[in-house]
Amino acid sequence: MNRTPLKELIHTEGGLVLPGVANALTARIAEDLGFPAVYLTGAGVTNTFLGLPDMGLLSLSEMAAHVRAVTDAVEVPVIVDADTGFGNAVSVARTVQVLEKAGATGIQLEDQVAPKRCGHFDGQEVISITEMQQKIRAAVEHRSSEQTCIIARTDARAQHGLSQALKRATGYAEAGADILFIEGLHSREELAQAGKAVPDVPKVANLVEGGKTPLLPKEELVAMGYSIILFANAAMQGAIRGSQKVLQALRDTGSLDSVIAELTPWDERQRLVHKPHFDQLELRYSDETA
Repeated sequence: MNRTPLKELIHTEGGLVLPGVANALTARIAEDLGFPAVYLTGAGVTNTFLGLPDMGLLSLSEMAAHVRAVTDAVEVPVIVDADTGFGNAVSVARTVQVLEKAGATGIQLEDQVAPKRCGHFDGQEVISITEMQQKIRAAVEHRSSEQTCIIARTDARAQHGLSQALKRATGYAEAGADILFIEGLHSREELAQAGKAVPDVPKVANLVEGGKTPLLPKEELVAMGYSIILFANAAMQGAIRGSQKVLQALRDTGSLDSVIAELTPWDERQRLVHKPHFDQLELRYSDETA
């Protein structure tokens, strides 16, 4: 499968809007709607697969299984949230190899102390700049393709302030990161300052409804210096709300009559999961046509 290199997409004029996906079906929906890449969110996988919060509870093998399912389902590049890399720099080397083999074309690593916390929770702690640089170097040196993007995220803003976060971003670029991700920014002014940091390296703006970062328009963020506008949880939050609405009606009335318009039609559901393709295969290999 020939995927458009992520390193090309991050230079998309007007910015790359990147949807977060928690599973293969959501990735298929995003691709079907024309998104050129997807982001496999650790929070989304943890929430939907385990029913647990984003607190470093996934294992590498669990995440790799989800990567394989998603990359089998879509042809667009898949960026993978690898949290803290599942260990030290040596572990990161293996993490990169495992996720690349599963189909990842972008791998995000963060500088939190394990077990990590969602960037919009409270209480994050970070490892030293030197240790994170070692992790980035290990990732860069052990990727099998130069086209695989290493994304370095810092959560230092929460405990150490913006200046320390920007200092770390510069250090992570020096260590070889292809993309920078300064998480948990609190205001338009902080977004503007972070957008100007390390101007020759692409940067991610992560927008989460209910999170700490203001939901600014894409055009404003691009003008600030961001190449990727990430909506890591939007699809999952929409799916949760839709499920709640339908199930509440079913609980209260015993019927779908009041929410039938909220349901994806049967034929559309089958189209998205490629049932017509399997119908054709069944006909092709049936006894009657042998």
